[in-house]
Amino acid sequence: MQTLILHSTFIPRNLEITINSNSSHHHQLTLITAKSSSTIFHNLTKNSSTIFYNLTKKLPKTDQTIINFKSPLPSIFKSLDDFICNVIDLPLPPSLDPKHVLSGNFAPVSELPPTACDAVEGSLPGCLDGGAYIRNGPNPHFFPNGPYHLFEGDGMLHMIKFSHGKPTFCCRYVNTHKHAVEREIGYPFVPSIFSSFNGGLLASISRFFLTTARVIAGQFDPINHGLGPANTSLALISDRLFALCESDLPYAIEITAEGDLKTLGRHDFGLKSAPFSRMTAHPKIDCVTGEAFAYEYVGTPPSLKLFRIDSDGKRQKHVPISMEKFTAIHDFAVTERYAVIPDVQIVVNPWSILKGRSPVEIDREKVARLGVIPRYAEDEGEMVWIEAAGFNPVHCASAWEEDGGDTVCVVASNAMAVDKLLENVGSAEMRMEKIVVDVKRKTVVRRQRLSPEILDFGVINPAYAAKKHRYIYAAIVCELRLIGVVKLDLSIPIKGSGGDCAVASRWYGPSCHGSEPFFVAREPNNPTAEEDDGYLVTYLHDDNTPQSKFIVMDAKSPNLDIIAAVKLPQRIPTGFHGLFLSESDLNKLIRQSC
Repeated sequence: MQTLILHSTFIPRNLEITINSNSSHHHQLTLITAKSSSTIFHNLTKNSSTIFYNLTKKLPKTDQTIINFKSPLPSIFKSLDDFICNVIDLPLPPSLDPKHVLSGNFAPVSELPPTACDAVEGSLPGCLDGGAYIRNGPNPHFFPNGPYHLFEGDGMLHMIKFSHGKPTFCCRYVNTHKHAVEREIGYPFVPSIFSSFNGGLLASISRFFLTTARVIAGQFDPINHGLGPANTSLALISDRLFALCESDLPYAIEITAEGDLKTLGRHDFGLKSAPFSRMTAHPKIDCVTGEAFAYEYVGTPPSLKLFRIDSDGKRQKHVPISMEKFTAIHDFAVTERYAVIPDVQIVVNPWSILKGRSPVEIDREKVARLGVIPRYAEDEGEMVWIEAAGFNPVHCASAWEEDGGDTVCVVASNAMAVDKLLENVGSAEMRMEKIVVDVKRKTVVRRQRLSPEILDFGVINPAYAAKKHRYIYAAIVCELRLIGVVKLDLSIPIKGSGGDCAVASRWYGPSCHGSEPFFVAREPNNPTAEEDDGYLVTYLHDDNTPQSKFIVMDAKSPNLDIIAAVKLPQRIPTGFHGLFLSESDLNKLIRQSC
């Protein structure tokens, strides 16, 4: 047996390597890349040919031949990419300039293995012990050369794990297809719909053809492996943990017994995924049945596919839902009987790329609607559409039914200035609203603003998901910073379209900002516990220091008092959504991965 070893950092697809040899030996072809070594073909005879590179080589009589080869294509593609960014792109506005977007606490950090947290202030409540709090967010592995949007960047998970009062912290990238291929090549090149096509007509067309060339050459494969960064949220579905973004399928995540994070791979829930498959970043979990409800939107009719994942983790038959336009829906709501889908003014128009603009845009002429459909519907004929002009919810905090199911209530953060949402999300004037619709009469009964503050990232006690409840906890937003948290009491009567049902709040301080809050019940297994008997947990950063903290707030106190804080060994950049996993949740995750 003779071995041919091909050294390369990049192998194009659909090209061939031919071995001509006078030897009667069988040969073995091994591919060695910068990250791995694997035998691709065994027992090649002297007339064998493979599907790699057009290379003729007479093998000597030695047992091993090493051919060092490096394709010129990555260098060519990199030069073209630099030319587009440095010459063709129009001047970048602040919202797309990476030097501006990735400044301050939006600057990325490096991975950190499990590290002990030495400084604990106050007393950590017992309900945290054995569990872990994890938050997701964009953290680009490479600093962008061209335009960059806040919603981009490789997903990074930041986790603090508690064991007998001794917390450990770690942060790891979600090893998506995007992250893996960019790390292999050594620079960022996977396109994004939010920024890559905003540099003018010539730059947009150039990036489109360069991306196509990369796919043809095999540099990456978005058709079969996706291109999403998995940087938006996390969900526990059928006792498995997933990192999600709406431009791709979820990625399964393992939490090791040592407190580390490991990416297990892209997951399709037992249904063979079609090209460019994706799923919402905000699936809704029914804690009673163990089911998850989700959707994907596609570029061809029907625009939306609503589906259910059963308690065994298997995706069930989807219900196609037709929409007038390809709508970019970020979140939806689920009650005990219905799924509520907002048809907002944020749309996707692929033809905008040919105009030098992002395909995601605002349709000012469109009238926003709410679609209400039974969550076990067989077809879209059971959908009821209700016009709700100006209602463009970004995040749905909760939803429930009243009047025997004839009335549906939804609480969500509404982008009052939706025109500014994509350009500068901090200027979109997010207001927490409660909207009540009559399903039978197909009309809006009432809309109420719940607070004069700019609020987003509303959460509730997870045990009350899909049920009527009393309290909502939301982040107070100032520009792009979450500067505090407020507790809203929905039982307080509000007159007119505006009001304030806040009963408690906490402002973090002039230089401090946090993440989305998450509610953790003090006695999660006590059915008689009061709804607000628990704690709010989140990460907090002070711009005057290089460190961040994990803080615990008393959800029942009038000032949401901080009762415990853990100094973290590394700064945590501003990010998106997170969740807390109890000791029981973690034990199930570990058993699943065994």
